[in-house]
Amino acid sequence: MFLKGRRGVTLTPAERSAIEKAVSEIKDVPPRTVMVEAGETLHHSALIIDGLLCRTISDRDGLRQFVGLHLPGDFVDLHSYALSHLEHDISSVTQARVAIVPHDRMDMLVTDTALARKLWFSTLLDAAMHRAWLFRLGRLDAMGRVAHFLCETNARMRAVGLSDGKRFPLDLTQNDLAEICGVTNIHMNRILRQLREEGLCLVRSSYVEINQLDRLIQRGQFDDAYLYLDVGRD
Repeated sequence: MFLKGRRGVTLTPAERSAIEKAVSEIKDVPPRTVMVEAGETLHHSALIIDGLLCRTISDRDGLRQFVGLHLPGDFVDLHSYALSHLEHDISSVTQARVAIVPHDRMDMLVTDTALARKLWFSTLLDAAMHRAWLFRLGRLDAMGRVAHFLCETNARMRAVGLSDGKRFPLDLTQNDLAEICGVTNIHMNRILRQLREEGLCLVRSSYVEINQLDRLIQRGQFDDAYLYLDVGRD
């Protein structure tokens, strides 16, 4: 059983089995690999089993902006089932394993009204997260952006059992963090040092350790309501 319950969504055994039966293949994806290019016609969607994937948009000079980070349990390109193509790239950040679900098999999944509603919830949740990312980049200062992102990732990791609430793996480079938060690499280095010196958290190359979660939440103006973590938990 490779499916992890996504934040805010609890699958019944029958629903889990239906999705697993719809999988056509399992792919191992090397780190830093573009899986989907913007504008490419897609006939399948990918469910992350392990690793981190991201959504990015590049400017004319080839400089990227992260617009989403995806964890195990996420359908990273479920939007393509309705849209046929995406306006952004999807790439692996780390070594990843994904389950491929062809769209013609997705047709069968959505005949189950309850499961269709949960898949719809998944896409709506992605939209809510995109709005939160817009808020973070548009209204918070550099330190606040980093604090908000770390709080969000901690909450999402905890929802899928990858964080104990204070410590979680995060195989992102300092440059990745800079791209996510819209700052330069040099500025990100200063922010991470300040977070460490103020005793808020420690960010290493492969993990994050939060020392004062309440202060980090306050610094990032973080409210996890948009993650809908309690929906579907009955």
